[in-house]
Amino acid sequence: MKSAERRTYTMSARADGVVATRERIARATLRLALGRAYEDITLTEIAQAAGVSHQTVLNHFESKEGAAIAAAEILRAETGAARDQATPGDVEGAVAILVGEYERIGDANARWAISSERLGKLASLLDEARAGHQEWIRRIFARWLPAAPAARRRFVHALHASTDVYTWKLLRRDLRLGRAETERIMIDLVRGILQGSSARPRRAARRDA
Repeated sequence: MKSAERRTYTMSARADGVVATRERIARATLRLALGRAYEDITLTEIAQAAGVSHQTVLNHFESKEGAAIAAAEILRAETGAARDQATPGDVEGAVAILVGEYERIGDANARWAISSERLGKLASLLDEARAGHQEWIRRIFARWLPAAPAARRRFVHALHASTDVYTWKLLRRDLRLGRAETERIMIDLVRGILQGSSARPRRAARRDA
């Protein structure tokens, strides 16, 4: 192998190693964050979980917050890919995907939301997640969306409330219902909102008659 080719190979291998190390640290941070409060996690624990040194974590992310942001990006990509499997108009399928997501990360999600004031820059990621959830609602339930902007906003907010992680937490954790029953109730909530939306134009038509 010529020297130029060796240099190119070495640089490419080194770059691949950097990417792999970054992802390993980010995934280790994600595993820790799914099980514990963010403020209780230390850089040392992240390094140990990733199998690297404390300084290596700092070299790649500069701080615990940087590692947590990278972990959040992985989580967003994974949940986004799962939600993309939902078919517009399929209420049962959409709710089933959400409940499956909440079963895996719902406890951590609720915990992060409760402690958002202490999360610094990470709090903005929660706002982005809420905005993303509403965009997903608009796509999945587009056929039921009212045309009037104000009614449209109320409709999306109502569907957000019925499918939010806090609703899952109330049913699954606080009321201690099983997964199937939790899913069934959330479907009923969504269907009730959809039926209410479809009933409004019919009532208006009868009044005009």
